[in-house]
Amino acid sequence: MTTGHRTAPTVHTAVVGLQWGDEGKGKIVDLLTSEHDVIVRYNGGANAGHTVQVGTERYALHLIPSGILYGDKTCVIGNGVVVDPEKLLQEIDTLRARGIRVGTNLRISDRAHVVMPYHKEQDAALEEYLTSKTAHDQGNLSIGTTRRGIGPAYADKVRRSMAIRVGDLLDPEYLRSRLHVICKLRTAEIEALGVKTAPLDPEALATRYAEFGERLRPHVDDTVYALHDSIRAGRRILFEGANASLLDIDHGTFPYVTSSNCSTLGIPAGTGVPGAAIGRVLGIMKAYSTRVGAGPFPTELDNELGHRIRERGREYGTTTGRPRRCGWLDLVAVRYSAMVCGATGIACTLFDVLSGFDEIKLCVRYRLPDGTETDRFIPDAHRLEGVTPIYETMPGWSDEIRDAADRDSLPATARKYLSRIEEVTGIPIEVVSLGPERTQTLVDGRRAIALATA
Repeated sequence: MTTGHRTAPTVHTAVVGLQWGDEGKGKIVDLLTSEHDVIVRYNGGANAGHTVQVGTERYALHLIPSGILYGDKTCVIGNGVVVDPEKLLQEIDTLRARGIRVGTNLRISDRAHVVMPYHKEQDAALEEYLTSKTAHDQGNLSIGTTRRGIGPAYADKVRRSMAIRVGDLLDPEYLRSRLHVICKLRTAEIEALGVKTAPLDPEALATRYAEFGERLRPHVDDTVYALHDSIRAGRRILFEGANASLLDIDHGTFPYVTSSNCSTLGIPAGTGVPGAAIGRVLGIMKAYSTRVGAGPFPTELDNELGHRIRERGREYGTTTGRPRRCGWLDLVAVRYSAMVCGATGIACTLFDVLSGFDEIKLCVRYRLPDGTETDRFIPDAHRLEGVTPIYETMPGWSDEIRDAADRDSLPATARKYLSRIEEVTGIPIEVVSLGPERTQTLVDGRRAIALATA
């Protein structure tokens, strides 16, 4: 047996949302990028919106990983993402116009599937059908999709024969031959949903998307091999989840979920990197709860308190502009997501939003319709809608906390709130966000000043 010295393995990190999205993952990824070499998106599409603020500059990113703001890092759009080429190119152009480098530092998987215009048409047509009385007699069955074609694109991926991948955009003749078949079928499907539409033009689509392919060609790569090459070279990888765990197709509040595995369980399939390679999972949660669109939300405050949280937290969608539903922190849900994702640490964001409340509530259990109680989350929309949150009430704090130098200098009641979260989840809070800018962050209890100039 050899007993020689072994170099410690490189620690790769995953950042994942523990609620229903909009937890501030973009800021945390941006913060952690200085410690990593490669930043990877592994799921979702342009329905995701990550906001990063650097000084007075505010950036909204939808497909490109948040690490793009660091010019010396490599950003990867993995095979698990569905790519809208037109939106991606617009994003690239916008970043370049603002002086952000986007060149060989952006790699796109040739296996990522493409969102086509007919996906958006089908998405909208299906939502309209599900809200119409002609579809059923049981009320609105819409799930609140953003109508960006994400679900239909993932459906085509599973159906295989109707799918277009990024690599196909680089072969115009192959693309054209596939679109001639797909367009006939897709036109019939859209019309079957009650939408009168002109037949899809495969020639026009092939020409347009081949042009997109040429513009994207310098970025397209076999990212599976590229990522494994990076691992062998000792480069540190940061995996950036889009959407959030309670919207995971398998583990979220089905059917009010997105169409991909947005928990850390989506990383192996969405990148080709095995889960065993990830040594650190940072779960992101707001100091309160929010949700966009339809679906159960046990702690929702549909009142003046909820409105106050919404306005203080600027709770309007990065992608859609829709007002978010707001409520108290649901620790039953957070603990469940942390369990599924294997979270080793928590980042608590928008903590400053709770300043000024006389009292704050934390949901620690649910009361079921039969009167029994549980501390287990119910990832089924129909059953979750019937629960009543059981709260612990804690005193609030009046001081603004954005300038706090460390965790010890926070008001005592604010520190107690963080400690209670740690007690219920059993996971340490490693990061506390006190405002939108990079420096308004406590990392391991201290102000993140050094990272701000990275």
